[in-house]
Parts: sequence; structure tokens; C-alpha cells
Amino acid sequence: MSAAPTRPAFPFTALVGQAALQRALLLAAIDPAIGGVLVSGPRGTAKSTAARALAALLPEGAFVTLPLGASEDKLIGTLDLEAALRESAVRFAPGLLARAHGGVLYVDEVNLLPDALVDVLLDAAASGVNTVERDGVSHTHDAHFVLVGTMNPEEGELRPQLLDRFGLMVELGTPYDVAERQRIVKARLAFDADPQAFCAVREAEQRALAQRIAAARDALDKLDWSDAVHERAAQRCIEAAVDGLRADLVMLRAARALAAFEGAQAVSPEHVDEVADCVLAHRRHAMPQRSDAPSSPETQPPASPRHEDKHTETSSDADWGELPPEPVAAKAVKGVIPLPAKKR
Repeated sequence: MSAAPTRPAFPFTALVGQAALQRALLLAAIDPAIGGVLVSGPRGTAKSTAARALAALLPEGAFVTLPLGASEDKLIGTLDLEAALRESAVRFAPGLLARAHGGVLYVDEVNLLPDALVDVLLDAAASGVNTVERDGVSHTHDAHFVLVGTMNPEEGELRPQLLDRFGLMVELGTPYDVAERQRIVKARLAFDADPQAFCAVREAEQRALAQRIAAARDALDKLDWSDAVHERAAQRCIEAAVDGLRADLVMLRAARALAAFEGAQAVSPEHVDEVADCVLAHRRHAMPQRSDAPSSPETQPPASPRHEDKHTETSSDADWGELPPEPVAAKAVKGVIPLPAKKR
């Protein structure tokens, strides 16, 4: 008896109303050292759909889910110490980090995981390496993956120290536009009715976007940051009153990934501005009063709540997808994210 055909992932290029999330996921896919994407939003906003759709665009195509309650050994893998002593050879039983290499590691409700496990995840996501040590025996393997963590803020927040270690953050909301909700539902029903046919319509766009991601990865090392770019990143981080310098580093990496995705010849200050929101969304503080500044109420900057930096399209940032309205353009994949190719 033949096995049932594998159900395909919903096409990334068919997502609707997810511009901010799509952009963040693509940037993290181009440069995984950015440190992953944290997605905050209520249930039913297609967070896992978008993450699974991204995995389908990557060479390995792996999509690995870390379940709540998983042990550290299940995540990082284990060493067979008896075999090491008996045979003088290290036997490694791969964990989820090894399985996710080259793909996406998805963590639902990351705010409910033990802090120690989140630390391990973020370390591996940023370094691209996983090391397992047991009683003086160690094993190291590559672990390049896109970390996507989701959380419902109604169920609790991550500690600020862990929030800061996620490279990018996107806040989603339920769509309240009637027309958009209709497009989402119609596309989802079409996908459920015939997934293969639905995906076939988007095949050319999907292939073009996958090639564009690969080209952007290859271009990263050819792009550098000018003093003007460094200055713009520093200005944006100072304005947001972020803690430390991690935001500067992530902002520069994200700006470079965006420039590579656009096929630009150089990273520009405008690239910094375009990625600043998702870098600062979970790091922004109220600007402190400078000691040498006037203390009158008129001169004090207004306080801003921690998560005020929501994308302006929040009301439409929930999706299931839509059928393609037009063919793929030569330079940009239409229907994906508003990233026009620019001359820098």
C-alpha cells in the first residue's frame, strides 16, 4: 500500500497581510547570525504557517518544532559515554539543533520555556555551532538554522535579558479589514481543497524567491558598512534608549541582509531605517533625562511603553494567503513584501 503524498507547506509568496513578518523572516534566513525572530501575537495569526512556509524556501527545507517540556538532551543531543570509554570513540545522538541545520527551528510559546533552554537556543542560533559536553567528552557540530519563537503576550512575557537576545521582533494583530479577511479565508479554503494545485500556481514565484535568498546569502561578504551607516544605526539605537550594543550589531547585520536581498551595491543609511522597527520593537525604552539638559517639563521627551513600536500594518498582519494577482517581476517577487529594488 503506497504512502499518502506529503502535504506541501502553504506558499510563502501567498501570505497576505504579513509584510513585516515576511521581511523579518527573510532577513534572518539570509543571515542567521542576526539571532532569530520573535513573533508576538494572539492565537490564529498564522505564525507557524509563515515559519513553515519559510522553511520550504531553504535548501535543506527542514522544519523542526521544539515541544514544550522538551529536555536539554533532546534539544542539543547526547553522547554515549559507555561507547566512548569502551571504543575510544565518541558516539553522538543528534538532537533537534542538528536536525534543524539548514532549516527552521520553530518554538511555539517560547515565553513558557525554561530560561536555561532559551539560553541554549539563542546561543546556537547566534553562533551557528552546538557543543555537547559530558564528563570531559565533547562533540561539536554546525547548527545553522533560522530560529522562530512565538509568544502570546497574554500568557506572560520573556525576561528582558532573553528578549534582547532575539535579533528581530514582529508584533501581529487580528485583521479587522473585511476585504482582507475575505482574501485570507478564500485562499486558505482553496489551499485546503487542493494543496498541490494551489502551490503549482505559485511555483514560479517560490522558485524565484528561493534563488533570491541564495543570491543574497552569497552577496553578504561583499557588502560592508560605511561610517554613515554606522552613524545612522547608532542614532536610531540612542533614540530608542536601548541597553548595551547588541541592537547596533543586529541593526547593521539586518541592514546588510536587506541590501543583499535588494541586490544593492552597498549598505545605505536608508537600509538601516527600513529594518530599525523590527530591531527596536522589543528593546525600546523611554529616553532618560540627560544630566546636562534642562529639567523643565517642556524639554523632557515623552515616555514610551516597551512595545509601542508596532508595525503600522498591525491590523492586517494576520494571514493565510491569497492567489497571485499577477506574474512575477524580473527583479522583485510580487506579493511577498514591499521591497522595491533601489539604487543606492
